[in-house]
Amino acid sequence: MQKIGCPYGTHRVISPHGVLPQPAWKIDNTMTLYDNEILLDVERLNIDSASFTEIKGRAHRDEAAIRKIILELVKERGKHHNPNTGSGGMFIGKVRAIGDKLIGKIDLRPGDRIASLVSLSLTPLDIEEIEAVHMDIDQVEVKGQAILFESGIYAKLPDDMPEALALAVLDVAGAPAQTAKLVRPGDKVLVIGGGGKSGLLCLHEAKKRAGITGQVISLNPSTTSCERVQNLNLADTVIQADAQNALQVMETVSLATGGKMCDLVINCVNVPNTEMSTILAARNHGTVYFFSMATSFTAAALGAEGVGKDITMLIGNGYTTDHAAIALNTLRENPKLRELFESTYVTR
Repeated sequence: MQKIGCPYGTHRVISPHGVLPQPAWKIDNTMTLYDNEILLDVERLNIDSASFTEIKGRAHRDEAAIRKIILELVKERGKHHNPNTGSGGMFIGKVRAIGDKLIGKIDLRPGDRIASLVSLSLTPLDIEEIEAVHMDIDQVEVKGQAILFESGIYAKLPDDMPEALALAVLDVAGAPAQTAKLVRPGDKVLVIGGGGKSGLLCLHEAKKRAGITGQVISLNPSTTSCERVQNLNLADTVIQADAQNALQVMETVSLATGGKMCDLVINCVNVPNTEMSTILAARNHGTVYFFSMATSFTAAALGAEGVGKDITMLIGNGYTTDHAAIALNTLRENPKLRELFESTYVTR
């Protein structure tokens, strides 16, 4: 007889008492199945960009040190939840068993291959071995197991693209899907960090939705990132600037928009201290979308107040309706973007 579990996984919380699994410091990662859980054999983790950037920095890009940090983190907390960024990532795995309560109520069977669409920061995870570290694409091949709760969301892996490619896209599925919802025809849209994974997907959606009367701007720190965006023709204007330099960003965006600034600013960077650049680039009564997990929402709220900016600020919810389908379809619509992603994220 399987134990009865809470739909949101609170039965797995060890400490502190009374919180949900995501904010919990430690959760139970024993792989004994409750009646409303799904047990999976995990093959690959896609670590959140902000988290992996922090881990690589702490490890000085030493692979052995990265392995040690990840293993110790999961052992200590029962999940991959980086305490220095508050973020986790997601995984690819194969269904091993389904709790009695869920049998016949979900579209999964043992053997199905899926990508989790909930954060590793709330997912019970047990890693037996790290088999490979792909530090330039934020992915780790592992031998281990994980639990999805009844409330957890997932996507069956598509048949028309490699698994590593699907994982890379699904990890940031919320960004292009939210962009698709937010951009209106004729909008001026700025994507800060437009040359990165989530930024490129956002640019595609922004270009499609803003149309010929809109203006899509990509801001990137390096020449390489700028050239990447230009070669893919994903932006009307490409700016090379430091997103941590708020005044520089404001001045360059003002010049690019004829002083009008942007209706929507999307922040996709993986480093801290870019809140004010995002805020100052938006027009009054505009919208900013902080997808980056490196964002300090205290800094954003107090910073906007400090400069007297009346704007709508949105937290980067990693989930929105149909986000997996929208994100994967972005690559189907844009062969050049798919080619870039395949060359970057599909290891051979």
